[in-house]
Amino acid sequence: MTAEMRAATKLTISYAVFALIATSANIGAQDLVLRIYSGAFDILASFIAGTGVGLVVKYILDKRYIFRFRAYSVAHDTKTFALYTVMGVATTVIFWGFEFGFHYIFETKEMRYLGGVIGLAIGYMTKYNLDKRYVFRTDTA
Repeated sequence: MTAEMRAATKLTISYAVFALIATSANIGAQDLVLRIYSGAFDILASFIAGTGVGLVVKYILDKRYIFRFRAYSVAHDTKTFALYTVMGVATTVIFWGFEFGFHYIFETKEMRYLGGVIGLAIGYMTKYNLDKRYVFRTDTA
């Protein structure tokens, strides 16, 4: 195995582990919201909270360990996070589509979370390519 292949394998494993961490944070936040709030919009509130927590966790891990990105200033970091968030909109549609779909079809918490995990896995694979190409580009400041 060449050094380049080893580096690619390490990056893939790291990205998968960080995706699992962010997925766990997302699902954990959803579960916490549902334990605290059981009103008319409980599922939606849990999706929003989970998405927000997962987004922040994943940004911090990706920025530091996957793309080794260093912002030049708070404004630059804020702009980068905003672009990271925009790139996440399409992947969030995938994630929510699976989670809402599983919720509608199976009507159980466990299957809803399984749908969320599947949607997040597909979304994260897509998001890596978007982030590499548009967010954490090395040729821009």
